[in-house]
Amino acid sequence: MLTRSIIGSAALALALLAVGCPGPPAAPKQAATPPKPVRVGGQTAAAPSGEDLYKRSCAACHGADAKGIPNLGLDLVDSEFCKSQSDDQLVEFVKKGRTSDDPASVTKVPMPPKGGNPALKDTDIKAIVAYMRSLQTSP
Repeated sequence: MLTRSIIGSAALALALLAVGCPGPPAAPKQAATPPKPVRVGGQTAAAPSGEDLYKRSCAACHGADAKGIPNLGLDLVDSEFCKSQSDDQLVEFVKKGRTSDDPASVTKVPMPPKGGNPALKDTDIKAIVAYMRSLQTSP
């Protein structure tokens, strides 16, 4: 009985393939850029949060907790550099990045402009900076 069921399932799968049925859809690829707000039921869905944007664009080097990853990205939570900069200055820094040969580079590891995500808009970077500020400890 079990053998008939297996043979029947295999025959059905082969028949579907023969008539052009592609089978189950492939899993969607993860977008490299943050999704744009969409209208759902007449309302606009919320834009990605600063935390979501941080996780997509910064966490690979600075860590999910923003405490840094050795030999990649520095700690952003306790960073005196970050604390000494205004939000606008940090936005500009993220937009431009830093080369490995920059005299101010502590790690000598480059930080690509926009964290390597060219799709980030100024509003996205501002949201990331606001999220980062929420993690920082007081002086």
